[in-house]
Amino acid sequence: MGLAAGLATGFRPALARSGGIKLGFAPWADAEFITRLAAKLIEDKLNTKVELVQTDVAPLYQGVTRGDVDAMLMCWLPKTHEDYYKRVEGKVERLGTLYGDAKLGWVVPKYVPESELASLEDLAKPAVQEKLGGRIQGIEPGAGLTRLSQDTLKAYGLNGYKLQESSEAAMLSMLNRQMRGKNWIVATAWSPHWMFGKYELRYLADPKGALGAAEEVVGLGRPGLKKDRPEVAAFLSKLNMPLNELEAAMLVAQEESVEAAVSKYVDEHAQRVNGWFAA
Repeated sequence: MGLAAGLATGFRPALARSGGIKLGFAPWADAEFITRLAAKLIEDKLNTKVELVQTDVAPLYQGVTRGDVDAMLMCWLPKTHEDYYKRVEGKVERLGTLYGDAKLGWVVPKYVPESELASLEDLAKPAVQEKLGGRIQGIEPGAGLTRLSQDTLKAYGLNGYKLQESSEAAMLSMLNRQMRGKNWIVATAWSPHWMFGKYELRYLADPKGALGAAEEVVGLGRPGLKKDRPEVAAFLSKLNMPLNELEAAMLVAQEESVEAAVSKYVDEHAQRVNGWFAA
């Protein structure tokens, strides 16, 4: 793809002055796919060099505000990234909605009987807590889902549980291991994600709404992006795809490669892609 990508402990200056664009993303499956898709299209359709920077969520928001990256395509609103967005609102440029109907929640394998565990409230049952070992498998400490999951433990009085903070990769590894043995496990999760295409999972009901309702994922640009790079900002403002298409592409990315998934998506959805660049 001709893209430079790497882990960032600190940002180098954005590429805008030399004609290139820098896109930042956190190491989550949906964010990586849509960012790499955008990068390929910016290079191919707009003849603009793209550098990708992978980093954690907090420095990513800070980087967009300071102009260290030109855009990020993973701002979850209204609740997941509420704290982060409040700090940058008015200091960044809001682009378009990338996809809607996104969701956060806690999942269990479908072989776990609903008669025993159907809702977050059921986690308080002593027998359920024992089968789960008092553990909820989580992701990164800085993720909005982690913050909301800590709040959820309090909202439902789940004092006997610990949220095991790790990473998306570690969470998926634990989920895979436990499901191979048909063991019970509760993991923090979100849609869109390829895990729902690979594993038979179901969300636990959240009657108190502690984990929020439907979310939209929007793009954010650095200050001045729309003025400095109107063609890039216009494309990123139109970039939008149905959730089912995104999840299907993410599964291809997992089973083959992100590059293969991006190429396949562009080939199979030419009309939609062309619409993102229409005048």
